[in-house]
Amino acid sequence: MIEVREERPTLATLQEYGTVSIAFLVESCYRAKPIRNGLGGWLLTEEPVEHPYIKNYDERDGDAPSRWAGRFDISNWGILSAFEGPKRIGGATIAFNTPGLSMLEGPNIAVLWDIRVHPDCRRKGIGSLLFPRVVEWASARQCTTLKIETQNINVPACKYYAHMGCQLRGIHPDAYPDLPDETQLLWYRRL
Repeated sequence: MIEVREERPTLATLQEYGTVSIAFLVESCYRAKPIRNGLGGWLLTEEPVEHPYIKNYDERDGDAPSRWAGRFDISNWGILSAFEGPKRIGGATIAFNTPGLSMLEGPNIAVLWDIRVHPDCRRKGIGSLLFPRVVEWASARQCTTLKIETQNINVPACKYYAHMGCQLRGIHPDAYPDLPDETQLLWYRRL
């Protein structure tokens, strides 16, 4: 039986949370092509990558959960963790009311900062248990919008967010100067 628990955003909690791998295999990506220089929208086409590879967001400097408290005031953040018995198998982190966090565009927005499921437990509905709890958490704080960032190389996440009722509203090909092959995709869900 899977249990989802809310945890306090402490350094110890984030270190434990980070023991669940976020790494995934990149086998395809979305290529974003503007139509009429963007006036006609964008065309996203899923294409296989020539050489599949493992992407691990936690490997980027400062991006691992244990480093978040050093970068941000996480006192208003929410940590929802999924357990199977005593074993941590997944989690979601929600950023809210955090001065200086550019992803938060206003007081009524929460950001799904991170969601992860242990590799052995993926595609078993854990994310589908976590996401409604994220929505509930943000709604309880009078948020009207949930915002989510992902990249064109994370095709499974894009499909998951679309399935969860999110809308793709932002495509930014040059968002990551040090990762020129990655395009930022911003998803929004009305609450």
